[in-house]
Amino acid sequence: MIRIDLHPTHTYKEFKLRTGKALPFGATIVPGGVNFSIYSSHATSCELVLFKKHEPKPFATIPFFDEFRIGNVFAMVVFDLDYEEIEYGFRIDGPFDPSQGHRFDKTKILMDPYAKAIGGRDIWGKDPDYSDIYQHRARIFNDDFDWENDHPLEVPTEDLIIYEMHVRGFTRHPSSGAKHPGTFAAIREKIPYLKELGVNCVEFLPIHEFDEFENSRISPVNGRRLMNYWGYSNVGFFAPKAGYAASGKFGMQVDEVKALVKELHKNGIEVILDVVFNHTAEGNEKGPYISYRGIDNRTYYLLTPEGYYYNFSGCGNTLNCNNPIVRNMILDCLRYWAADYHIDGFRFDLASILGRDQNGAPMHSPPLLETLAFDPILGKCKLIAEAWDAGGLYQVGSFPAWGRWAEWNGKYRDDLRKFLKGEPGLVGAMSQRVQGSPDLYRWQNRGSSASVNFITAHDGFTLKDMVSYNGKHNEANGENNNDGSNDNESWNCGHEGETDNPHINRLRNKQIKNAVTMLLVSQGTPMILSGDEMGNTQGGNNNAYCQDNEISWIDWGFREKNSEILDFVKNMIAFRKAHPALRNCQHFQNIDYMGSGYPDISWHGTKAWYADWSESSRVLAFLLCGKHAKGGTAMDNPIYVAMNMHWEMHGFELPQLPTDIAWYVCVNTDAEAGQDIWKVGQEKELDNQKEFLVGPHSVIILIGKRPAARQSDTQKTEARKNYQNKIKKNS
Repeated sequence: MIRIDLHPTHTYKEFKLRTGKALPFGATIVPGGVNFSIYSSHATSCELVLFKKHEPKPFATIPFFDEFRIGNVFAMVVFDLDYEEIEYGFRIDGPFDPSQGHRFDKTKILMDPYAKAIGGRDIWGKDPDYSDIYQHRARIFNDDFDWENDHPLEVPTEDLIIYEMHVRGFTRHPSSGAKHPGTFAAIREKIPYLKELGVNCVEFLPIHEFDEFENSRISPVNGRRLMNYWGYSNVGFFAPKAGYAASGKFGMQVDEVKALVKELHKNGIEVILDVVFNHTAEGNEKGPYISYRGIDNRTYYLLTPEGYYYNFSGCGNTLNCNNPIVRNMILDCLRYWAADYHIDGFRFDLASILGRDQNGAPMHSPPLLETLAFDPILGKCKLIAEAWDAGGLYQVGSFPAWGRWAEWNGKYRDDLRKFLKGEPGLVGAMSQRVQGSPDLYRWQNRGSSASVNFITAHDGFTLKDMVSYNGKHNEANGENNNDGSNDNESWNCGHEGETDNPHINRLRNKQIKNAVTMLLVSQGTPMILSGDEMGNTQGGNNNAYCQDNEISWIDWGFREKNSEILDFVKNMIAFRKAHPALRNCQHFQNIDYMGSGYPDISWHGTKAWYADWSESSRVLAFLLCGKHAKGGTAMDNPIYVAMNMHWEMHGFELPQLPTDIAWYVCVNTDAEAGQDIWKVGQEKELDNQKEFLVGPHSVIILIGKRPAARQSDTQKTEARKNYQNKIKKNS
């Protein structure tokens, strides 16, 4: 029996056609041909334009017949196409009336918004041919990747240690030693390093197709070409960046990304993608026609009553995210990355935009955010919001969550930076931040895992620069140092920039250790900026969005130069992993609900059980009972953390422990390298069990455990009991 849908019903020139399936949108391989489907509610006609790969002119233009239109969808099957050797686009006609939101232009060839692979920018940094009539070319990709039983890892959010990474910058520096520097393939070479460091999740800055030449220019300061390096300006949401792939010039970027994800998963490392659904690369009224503007401008963008673009993104336009069509496109995209790429989660750039209505007003229950929270395919994916936008909407602690969304906690970053440099009046705020910010999240019945804690991220100073510069130094960006944030809450420790002064450099190293320690003993999910663990610097540039050079590339030589920092970070990560008390998913109650004799968390100062909450205080200590860890399902050592951000040493009276255990020192950032942190299981018992002298600008961590001699006696007793029980059993 021959299938009817294998038979063409129409011909156009040499092409055999039939009515297509309206769903799914995009180009789908079907028996005998390719199904093309595209939505436009205001178009009057549509044509399919076909190119041979890399050819400047199309070899065919095929109209969608009237009978190929179903509602507002043009759908057509074209038979006998050599789909692996073609590129396709659309010409769409309709009204050009900007005052009504319409900007149709049939002379433009438009990229499919659902394109799974995109050509035209196959090699990073290769000068574009601006005479090309079709710059970003949709391609058809046949998915035959062998996942070998791989699946998303589903690590509990509170157990994650996120490592934020720029795909190109991570390995592009010559010191990386990578075979294909700056690519997905090169990251695979560095997986042993990631495992050794101890992170179990990488968060990639945007890897979707974008144009690195967008707003490209020459720096007036040093003559270098400035580029769209970060990639927060998407051309296509469904397609990985070809220029990030060693195999991109061969059109194999899809498989290269999947191979990376599979290898990361084999090594216990999750993958989170930074997604940018708040705007596109088409910009404002003066921007290029790439896709959405010419397909259905009024549907896809937020427009003023006069037809101009609302700019809540700061990038010229704003996607109309809560329009049902756009909402479904975003949902289709995320489902695709979760199902076809096995992605573990998503971080949403300027996520507050996703909650604005068609007039730009914030919505109480945004349909898109609710849909993502309850979608069955995304049910195990991490959803992380950057809970603010460029239009002034700031929702840290109030982002619509439905029990699913976590947030980049900008208040954690700000409060910790201020406390770190010794500002007074921060101990109350710090007590909230180290608990996972219950002041922000408890009222929404959200646990501590709602807080993604970070001190640094791609946007701003690196950790080394945060302790080396009082002000930004963005002159190389060519904007007269006017770009980038002025609110850095940084401290140069006495000298601006690099110095040979050993006292200043020691203080800077100590401040880095202090920051890392506080981050990794805080409840919530910690995020580390790649390179911070080895003291990477951007020379004081806090907005390196345009710097595709040594300013942004990680110099792997810092591993040896700053091995003291790297070793410290490795051991602190191992310490966090070893202690469930640091990874509660629910907030502390500040009471003893387990009958252990100690509250789940208690607060202390230089005198045990008496924290100094005064405005002038710069010291704070806390004790985690350990027996309350993870809701009482795990037993852990008591953990005592004392933070002294004063410029003078202070003695801290230690809380008394039960008689069978003693205090051991794990971390003392005031000590010299080699004595500043002890490996798990090798902690050093304190001679003085009543007081610890905490140096200026220093943090200590102590744990309570049985002294070695008592452990040995206990082990002997247990062994004797086991032996006696064995004799009884045998007799």
